[in-house]
Amino acid sequence: MQISCENLSISYEGKTVIDNLSFCVNKGDYLCIVGENGSGKSTLIKGLLSLKKASSGKIFVDSKAKIGYLPQKTPTQKDFPASVWEVVLSGTLNTKKFMPFYSRAQKKKAKDCLEKLNILDLKKACYRNLSGGQQQRVFLARALCAAEDLLLLDEPVNGLDPVAAQEFYELIKNINKSGTTIIMVTHDISHALKYGTHILHLSENDMFFGTKEEYLNSDLCKNFGGGKKL
Repeated sequence: MQISCENLSISYEGKTVIDNLSFCVNKGDYLCIVGENGSGKSTLIKGLLSLKKASSGKIFVDSKAKIGYLPQKTPTQKDFPASVWEVVLSGTLNTKKFMPFYSRAQKKKAKDCLEKLNILDLKKACYRNLSGGQQQRVFLARALCAAEDLLLLDEPVNGLDPVAAQEFYELIKNINKSGTTIIMVTHDISHALKYGTHILHLSENDMFFGTKEEYLNSDLCKNFGGGKKL
């Protein structure tokens, strides 16, 4: 088990947005977190990253699991004035122990991640001159540099056109097949049902956690029409 939450509650600006939530994630799982806006999806991700404190309950994260994080895209990121190589290489900083230069191993890791996402040819390109889909690949490569055990992705295809979004989903699927655990926040239930192994559906009045097959037979899924976007 890499992550588990037991009777977890988290508040935001004085309001409880996650209430008495319990679920677990095992190595190799592909967990999709779905739910309406304001249901606490992003707040939960911040809790898992220890960026948000629990009001009650427990969060367990395997100390051996290295976590990579791809946050929601912001306007500031679009104009980031750095090369693709600089952005991706910075993902190794969590393993850089106060050394003045990047090591050969760190540079190899960055190159491997660029190759894995088919963007090695963009190595010298300026990040802000890339398309939206290319920019997300760069930040995904950066997250992989930080860790390949577990990736937390918060609405990673937001703002991408349908073709770029589908290509990104395929990349995530292949990364998961290679053994990396995926936890992804998404508004697209049809994507969750196609790629996910487990579903966590957060709602103001109800919640569900279980396998994709169990979710398909749940009242919560049926109430939202199965494949509709939230």
